Amino acid sequence: MSREADFIHSLRAIATHPAARGLADDCAVLELGSETLVLTHDMMVEGTHYLAGSDMADVAFKLVAVNLSDLAAKGAEPVGVLLGHMLGEGDHRFAEGLAEVLAAYDVPLLGGDTVSGAGPKSHGITAIGRATHTPVPSRSGAQVGDALYVTGTLGAAMLGFEALRDGTGGDHTAYSRPIPLIAEGKALAPHVTAMMDVSDGLLLDTFRMAEASEVSIAINSTAVPVADPARALDCMRWGDDYQLLFALPAGVESPVPATRIGSVEPRGFAPLFLDREPLLNPEGLGYTHK
Repeated sequence: MSREADFIHSLRAIATHPAARGLADDCAVLELGSETLVLTHDMMVEGTHYLAGSDMADVAFKLVAVNLSDLAAKGAEPVGVLLGHMLGEGDHRFAEGLAEVLAAYDVPLLGGDTVSGAGPKSHGITAIGRATHTPVPSRSGAQVGDALYVTGTLGAAMLGFEALRDGTGGDHTAYSRPIPLIAEGKALAPHVTAMMDVSDGLLLDTFRMAEASEVSIAINSTAVPVADPARALDCMRWGDDYQLLFALPAGVESPVPATRIGSVEPRGFAPLFLDREPLLNPEGLGYTHK
C-alpha cells in the first residue's frame, strides 16, 4: 500500500459524516435543504504536479480545471472556488491565469488564503458545485452487465508533458490546460451508474471503480482511444487526461461522444482484467503518491 493510500485509510475512521462518502470518491456530497452541494479540493506542488519554471498562468489554469473536472464527474454545476496559494516568483502570471480560467467557465473566486514559505511552491483549490441530478453519481454504482465508456483520447497529456519537459516545441495544451467536461458530466449524470474523471490513469481509475463497486471490469485495450498507438499501455497508465470514465446500463446510449472500452462483470478474483489478463494489484497501473 502506498503512503497516500495508507494515510487515506487512517482518515476514514475520522470522516464518518455521510457527505464524505467514506473518502472513497473524489467529492463530498452535502445535502442542505432542497439543494445538494458537491465539494472537492485538489492541490498542486511544484516539481511534482508541474515542472519548475513553468508559466504560472498555466499552473493556475490547470489548478482550477482539475477541480472543476471533479465536479464534472458528479454532474455538478460550479458555484465558486476558494484558493490556497503560496507566494513566490510568478504571482502576477498566476493571477492572470486564474482570472482567465475563472472567466472561461464563469466561476467566481469566493476567497481563500495566501502564505509564504520555503521549499517548493504549493497551491490548492476548493471547488463548490451544485448537483444538477440526484442521486449524485459515484465511483461505486457500476452494475454487472453495464458497458464501460470513456470520453476523448487518452495519452495526450503525457505527450504534452514530454514536449514541455524536453523543449521540443510540441503542443502541450492537453497537459498544461486540460478541459473540464462540465456540460458532458451534466448530460451523463441522469444515465450513468458510476462515473469519475481520469486523473491518475485509465487502468488505475478503472481498478478503483471496480473495487468501489465490488465488481470486476474488463477492458479491451484495442478499443481504448489513445494518442500514440505505439505506446498504448503508457497512454492508459499515465493520467492527467481528465476525460470522463463511466458505466451505462445495457441498451442505454451515451448522450455525449464517447468510446465503449469494456464491460462490468461479476466480481471475480481480480478487480480489473485487461485483454482477459487479471490485474490484481493497483501498483504500477497509474499515478500514486509514494
